[in-house]
Formats: sequence, structure tokens, C-alpha cells
Amino acid sequence: MATVTATGLTRSAAAADAQAQQWYLGPMQAERMWKTSTGKGVKVAVIDSGVNAGTPALKGQVLVDEVPDAVGYRVTDDYTGNGTTMAELIAGTGAGGGLKGLAPGAKIVPYRIELDELRADDEERRKTPDLAEAITAAADTDARIINLSVSWEWFTGNDQAAIDYAASKGKLLIASVGNGVRQERAIAFPARNPYVLGVTSIDSSGTVSKNAAGGDDVDLGAPGEKIPRWCDATFRSYCVGGPDTRPAAALVSAAAALIWSAHPDWSVNQVTRSLIDTASRSWPKDTPSRYAGYGLIRPRKVLADADYDPGPADVDPLVKENGGNLLAESAATPSPTPADDAEQSSVEDSDTVSATAPPRNHYHPLLLSLSAAATVLGLALTGTAVVRLRRSR
Repeated sequence: MATVTATGLTRSAAAADAQAQQWYLGPMQAERMWKTSTGKGVKVAVIDSGVNAGTPALKGQVLVDEVPDAVGYRVTDDYTGNGTTMAELIAGTGAGGGLKGLAPGAKIVPYRIELDELRADDEERRKTPDLAEAITAAADTDARIINLSVSWEWFTGNDQAAIDYAASKGKLLIASVGNGVRQERAIAFPARNPYVLGVTSIDSSGTVSKNAAGGDDVDLGAPGEKIPRWCDATFRSYCVGGPDTRPAAALVSAAAALIWSAHPDWSVNQVTRSLIDTASRSWPKDTPSRYAGYGLIRPRKVLADADYDPGPADVDPLVKENGGNLLAESAATPSPTPADDAEQSSVEDSDTVSATAPPRNHYHPLLLSLSAAATVLGLALTGTAVVRLRRSR
């Protein structure tokens, strides 16, 4: 029997319950998609509170050796459980009753940064990289996707410079828009930044979560309500979370991994365009919603269409929103060819990286292919509701 924790999360009676609570896998037709693509060969950098590579679902999935030494301090020491949850939602194998990732063939490259939840002394904080350092380091690797299920009320010039650098290297940066608890649901950083796909949360009916942040920087929606997650950093049990845009961002990262694995020669612009083009929406694509963006991800639409045209490699589909042409220009440089899984090393055959980050020189700081849910979404977003959701231009 499930119980409710002091944090308001529902604690599972056993870890085996976690997969049963992944309600979105059926509507998204995950099993059918996995016959075409599992995300094999694609690496996703997870920049968060760290990733515990020892959970049953992540054994063999975490490439600790590929974390640059300068930002490798205690990357597998997850001090909140969030980074590990996001990694499992992306690439978990489901072993031991753990979470089954939407892209179970993908691999995770973990990054541990200083978040508000880090309770540590000055020395620990000094060694822990900040957001800009982690993004810059990830940009210099062959990870194609950078997942940022984190949020801030502000950002520095160095953060934007790091994002610009990653964009110039052809990386797909994906972030949660935030849960709108402050500033009248204003979108958080880094999702608010140019060259970052902002992701919102939807529930099982296809409706945008009530507490999700809204604004011009919402690009896509994905499942974010009642998603199982590790309750805390003890990793003893899973909880069922309330509305949360963080897991939604992880699922968009996984969807991108599925598509990129099936089409390894596509550029970041083509992968982004495919996510936008095939998203479920009841409004015109050229009038994106302030709360749902271009709609709810449906990667199966891309994978199932052998004749899908991803458009030009060197045209950023969000160039107006991004205000620049870095992603378009990045297509001039060939993307790295995904490595075969046999050539990748995981935490199981390597020592945990424990290099100390250098002293700071920065400011510190579907979805658902459900036919039924799509119908519900269409009804929910018609009439005056659609007017409220559309972003102002």
C-alpha cells in the first residue's frame, strides 16, 4: 500500500511498482517505437545534482569515464535524487523493478553542479562546478543532447555564453520551464534562454499542468504529472510526484535520442524540427501556445514515417525565437557519428571520476500518441481556452 511522505509525494510500497506507474509509456506506444529505435548510440549529458550510477536501472548506462576531468568532481554522488531520476527516465533499463527509460538504448554522461539543495561547506562548493562550467564542458564532448531539468530565477552572462557555445557546437539543449511558483508563473532559466528548448508538463488527459510556467519560451509539452521518481538521495524507494516540468524535459530529451539514433546524419535543426512538426496540437503551428508551445511530443510519428522530410539541415526552425543563427551555422560542421555501444565504457568497468574542478572564474550563480488523449486535448484547448493559451506576439 502506498503512503504519503512529509514532502507530499506518494511513496511506492516497492520499487517494482515504479514501472507500473509509468503511465505514459503505453499511450506513447513505447514498445512499438523500440522496434525502430531505442536511442542506441546517442549520448545524453544530464546536468543536475549528480547521477547515481549504481541503481539497478542505470547499471551499464552511465559513462563516467567520458566526463571531462575539470568538471568530474563526485559526479555519481547525487545529493537530491533528481539527477538519477532524470537519467532513469531517459535511459533506464527497468532492471530490478527500476524505471524504464523512454530511450533505454541511449547512454548517460553525468554532470554534478551546485544547486540550492547542496548542503556543503565552502570547500565542497568550490569543487562543485557551476552551470556554465558544466555546459561548456559538455559542449566539447560527443554528447548530442544536454538535459537541464533544473531552474533558476536568474542567470549570468557566463551562463548565456556557455549556452551559445554549446549551440555553436550543434548541441540540443533541453530544459524544464519551471513550476511557476514565483513571479506569476514566469518561465525559469535556463529554459528562458535563447537556444534552449523549454518544456512544460502535461497530465494523462493531455492537459497542461496548472502550476507549469507559461510564456513565449515554452516550446514543447511532455508527461510531467504523477511520474515516479526517487524519493530522496537515500535511493531506498520511489515516490509518485505531483505536477513537475523536470521529468517532462527528460522525456523530451529521450524522444530526441530516439529520433537521432534512427537518423544519425540529421542535424540538431532537423531533430528539433521533427519534434515540432509532429507534436499534437489543436492550434496553428505558426501561433504557438503560451503554455503548450508547439504541442505535445509524439516521436513515434517521426519513427513510423519512412518518408518524413526533416527539412534543411542548416536552418534553425526556431531562429526567430532564438534571435540568432548559431544552430544553423553549427550544421556546417559534421555531427559526430554515434559510437557503437560495445565501444563505450560505463561506470561498471571504470573508477568513479573524482577530479577537482578548477577554481571558478565565473559569476556564481507526447507526447502522447494517444488518440484518446489527443481528442481530450483538442477539446480542452478549443474556444476561449485556446485564446488563453496562445502566446502574444
